[in-house]
Amino acid sequence: MRHPPSHPPDPHAPKPSLSVVIPCYNEVHTVKDIVGRVLAEELVDEVIIVDDGSTDGSREVLSQIEAEADSRVQIVYHEKNRGKGAALVTGFQLTTGEVIIIQDADFEYDPREYGSLLKPIQEGVATVVYGSRFLGGTRKAMNFWNMVANKGLTLITNILFNAILSDMETCYKCFRREVVGGMTINARGFDFEPEFTAKVLRQGIRIVEVPISYYGREYDEGKKIKWTDAPIAAWTLLRYRFFE
Repeated sequence: MRHPPSHPPDPHAPKPSLSVVIPCYNEVHTVKDIVGRVLAEELVDEVIIVDDGSTDGSREVLSQIEAEADSRVQIVYHEKNRGKGAALVTGFQLTTGEVIIIQDADFEYDPREYGSLLKPIQEGVATVVYGSRFLGGTRKAMNFWNMVANKGLTLITNILFNAILSDMETCYKCFRREVVGGMTINARGFDFEPEFTAKVLRQGIRIVEVPISYYGREYDEGKKIKWTDAPIAAWTLLRYRFFE
């Protein structure tokens, strides 16, 4: 027998203010266009871009964006590359919106789907929403071994934390700002994804997933995550389940 939700959705709830955090490292060919796509979304109130020590000309492109003086955009520069996790921590500290969405500085994820991510939070039925690449949205075929790693790490997450996620490693994580307000994030690289997920689940927060499209790029197109990040992610999940 199905039971109604304890907090029925409120379709008339006001839209919460939305901050988008974009970590950028050596994305000279895509960062300007993706920022334009983000700003084209009426839902977006604030964009925080953190350049993580780029050396390929991305900083010059970001300077052009600064010169356009859009009041919604704030850009911060790390002098040295410190990793995606470190860039996100910097970005989170600068946000003022009620809700935060993480956006990569390439074209793998589509900002037009912010509405789908925000809706469960706006309606009061979720605190954290993940955009899943494995729930039936349009998807460019990803590398087989990347898929195996993603599904394996998600399975480990579900076993350790009694969850039913389909895509723990997704970039599209949307959450109320207070979720990270009191959270110490130690990750400096791609281990952000498992650390954040573990700490959210340990708080007793049930993550809602919505289907998203995904247009994965190849390594020769700038994809940065590698197979060696998978064992680090697995250890991170174990670490925050049993040791910290």
